[in-house]
Amino acid sequence: MNNNTYVLIMAGGVGSRFWPKSRNNFPKQFIDILGIGKSLLQLTYERFLKLCPATNIFIVTNGQYSQIIQEQLTGIAVDNIICEPSRNNTAPCIAYASFKVANLNPEANIVVAPSDHFILYEEVFIQKLQQALQFSQQNEALVTLGITPTRPDTGYGYINFDKAGTEGVHKVIRFTEKPSLDKAQEFLASGDYLWNAGIFIWKVSTVLKALEENSPEIYQLFQKGNSVYNTPEEEVFIREYYPQSPNISVDYAIMEKADNIYTVPADFGWSDLGTWASLYDAADKNEANNVIAGQKIKLYDTTDCVIHLPQNKAAVIKGLQNFIVVDDGSVLLIYPKDNEQEIKSVSQEVIAEYGSDFS
Repeated sequence: MNNNTYVLIMAGGVGSRFWPKSRNNFPKQFIDILGIGKSLLQLTYERFLKLCPATNIFIVTNGQYSQIIQEQLTGIAVDNIICEPSRNNTAPCIAYASFKVANLNPEANIVVAPSDHFILYEEVFIQKLQQALQFSQQNEALVTLGITPTRPDTGYGYINFDKAGTEGVHKVIRFTEKPSLDKAQEFLASGDYLWNAGIFIWKVSTVLKALEENSPEIYQLFQKGNSVYNTPEEEVFIREYYPQSPNISVDYAIMEKADNIYTVPADFGWSDLGTWASLYDAADKNEANNVIAGQKIKLYDTTDCVIHLPQNKAAVIKGLQNFIVVDDGSVLLIYPKDNEQEIKSVSQEVIAEYGSDFS
């Protein structure tokens, strides 16, 4: 393992499209959403232990989830949990974490990855990361893993790349965020586009320079704390200054502006598990094509469903096809899978009418 390799696992999101299982006080990265006895965060953390030592893996999260993380990742050092005091999107938290890592090791080569994605072929994933890390170590480059699209999905960002790359690394021409269906179909047919998986690789010096050049407001804000990072004074500084940072994603802050962007096309059985339907596509199914989490479920004439119930809940279901059935104890959701895009707005109606306990 290379001691200059560091990992930032982003674990601060709420995952509202997985309502009611994913809630503000216990979002989807902490849930055993696959029904295998481990949360998505635990699976992600274990995956990265194959790449670098535990001391070099940092969880970047909202302060309210620090205790959950300590409970789920046995033995993780408290100093390896980087807590943001407010939700200001990915650019500020990456900037904050990067300044911290740079203070620890100016030669750091960093992987930034979400905590809640599904990776089927983990060995391929690690190989592609090592390939990207070698390139970012040798070049002043901002690298992203790109996934070969399998359908014209309008919910993903797309990467237009130059096919004339060398050793599996290609120059990025442009990013396109969540295109129309016509555009997505055009991208898919061209073969010149990849899905943006939100997995980034870069030297800490490279990303800080990119912030300075493309998002000076963010860079200057966090540079003020250079003398206090990794000291007892850091928390006071962050509580005051972090909420002042703009609410902006790293894609808009850096990736769509910089000219040293590269991609490594990679197919390792990836899903962002952003919705119940994407969980259905990724998870194992029984003989009736149902995805089931729960131990006391009797099904009759029920096919193509996602059924996610508490382990101690007994259920009898008959005659459902293509439905989502989720019981988290205080909320029961029974909804057509084809209409799952409505769940987010439906959850907001429930919260507005019945109170924040259901958020």
